Amino acid sequence: MQVDNQVSPGKVPHFCSIRYGIAVFLLLCNVIVMSQRVSMSLTMIAMVNNTEPHGLSNTSTKELQDNIKNPVYNWSTEMQGIMLSSIFYGILISQIPSGYLSGIYSLKKMIGFALLLSSVFTLLLPLAAELGEIWVIICRVIKGMFQGITLTTQQVIWIKWAPPLELTRLTSLSLSGLLLGPCIVLLITGFICDSLGWPMVFYIFGACGCALSVLWFILFYEDPKDHPYISIREKEYITSALTQQVSSSTPIKVPIKALLKSVPLWVISLCNFAFFWSNTFLSIYMPIYIDYKLQVGVKENGLLSSLPLLFAWIFAVLAGYMADIFQTRNTFSLITIRKLFTLLGLLLPSIFSLCLLYLSSDFYGTIIFLILANSTSSFAMGGLVINLVDIAPRYYGFLRGLTNVIGLTGGLISSTVTGTILSEDAESPWVKIFLLMIGNNMISLIFYLIFAKAEVQDWAKERQNTYL
Repeated sequence: MQVDNQVSPGKVPHFCSIRYGIAVFLLLCNVIVMSQRVSMSLTMIAMVNNTEPHGLSNTSTKELQDNIKNPVYNWSTEMQGIMLSSIFYGILISQIPSGYLSGIYSLKKMIGFALLLSSVFTLLLPLAAELGEIWVIICRVIKGMFQGITLTTQQVIWIKWAPPLELTRLTSLSLSGLLLGPCIVLLITGFICDSLGWPMVFYIFGACGCALSVLWFILFYEDPKDHPYISIREKEYITSALTQQVSSSTPIKVPIKALLKSVPLWVISLCNFAFFWSNTFLSIYMPIYIDYKLQVGVKENGLLSSLPLLFAWIFAVLAGYMADIFQTRNTFSLITIRKLFTLLGLLLPSIFSLCLLYLSSDFYGTIIFLILANSTSSFAMGGLVINLVDIAPRYYGFLRGLTNVIGLTGGLISSTVTGTILSEDAESPWVKIFLLMIGNNMISLIFYLIFAKAEVQDWAKERQNTYL
């Protein structure tokens, strides 16, 4: 019997294994990708002679001693906003195509070249700034397209590399780099700008990305069967655990009509919208809220802003591990695990956001609730973030791109709405912003708890023959 030949998970190495090595490698790639994406939010302070509205002078730029090391540009506040947000449009454009193509073309080439080209355009950004505003926007849009390819296609790797009982922890470990990257940027970018100049920020992160892409081409193999250094025990464990999953080398037709009628898919998409909404708001506007509430200096603000991201990274890794432990020990059914972690990932940030508004009367209370509001959202890594693999592993790449588009749309709307409220409401803008986020989370959570599923849907099974 085939079951008798399966390798026991307890006899297979975990942390000193190829599959965990891939997860750590992807974590580092995500750290670099996010560093390349968000670093300009901080370098902008040194790049322009005015980052505040209404013509207020930026005192930090007055301290610049060498205009060659730190070129300064006369960009308006509106233009700065366009530059910073332009990368998200590139990411949006590439999500669905890259998700679909990930089921057809080599993941090794798609991820490797996307990471390499994203790094090249990061290296070119100081030159683009010299050439003019439009070139910065073009550079960031193109970089966003390649980053979107990297972020979407990498998750398809686990279809062949992650045993079902380790899928959540491997996915959450690799994706946790998306949280660790901004944390590192907040900690070191200011020091690089002061000591080496802001262009070096782009040169350092761009060079690191190029080096990682070269290592990716050398070290990564798409299938455990082809890896020359994997142990026989680990290879047998992975392949025997994935015997029920079908991987086709031919292009897969997507059942569009069935997708549109799938309620479980829609509730995952709705929760992605809320998840991206809250995370985008909390990450982008966290320094502004700290400045509003605590009135601290720029360096202190950077340090305090990095703490919630650091804890969010830790929580993401723990969430993936806990979810797999529950599944391995049959503590709960799979759908109960997904609903539990989605509940924690959407409800707890809402509760702590309310505490932040009404119970944080001092410095330490504000920081503690801000950390908890940010970090507890990472519990969703064990729920809605991985739920697509449960319902449609055959179309995971395409659906990941589709739900990312819906989620990123929520993030863009969140950023726009927050900025509008802050500019038009001088009395209690933060109360409205947080309550809007909480309402969004609660509505999505209710639908998820009622309609979410964790078994492969009929339209996602290979016997499906009717396509649009």
